[in-house]
Amino acid sequence: MSVHQTTITVSGKPRGCHLITELIDEALRDLDVSGDALANVFLQHTSASLTINENASRDVRTDMASILDHLVPEGRPYYEHTLEGSDDMPAHAKSSLLGCSLMIPVSGGRLALGTWQGVYLCEHRNRSHSRTIVVTVID
Repeated sequence: MSVHQTTITVSGKPRGCHLITELIDEALRDLDVSGDALANVFLQHTSASLTINENASRDVRTDMASILDHLVPEGRPYYEHTLEGSDDMPAHAKSSLLGCSLMIPVSGGRLALGTWQGVYLCEHRNRSHSRTIVVTVID
């Protein structure tokens, strides 16, 4: 068994859900992963998240962002953590709901996702931030 690791920096994205599957597959190629393995994809932030969902229709990404905004709205009077803006505490809550880590099987050096699945980086802040993702592969 061996462990390989690399870091991906994703440039700032607007608030919403963004497909990053190709960036992770590229990281697997850079790590020279060609067989079967497990990939842990870990986001080093508390105001964004990772999830897997449909990769074909942009409407799904837009709807997911709208659903998250509905579930955890901004500007609630009971939020105490507001020093960084009205989107800060809701961003942390959304991150906790979806999570910051995914474990994905790798087959033949590529993520073994279903036909309609893609990896999303969900940006929950209004201001654009670069995001760091650690990809660890165990083969």
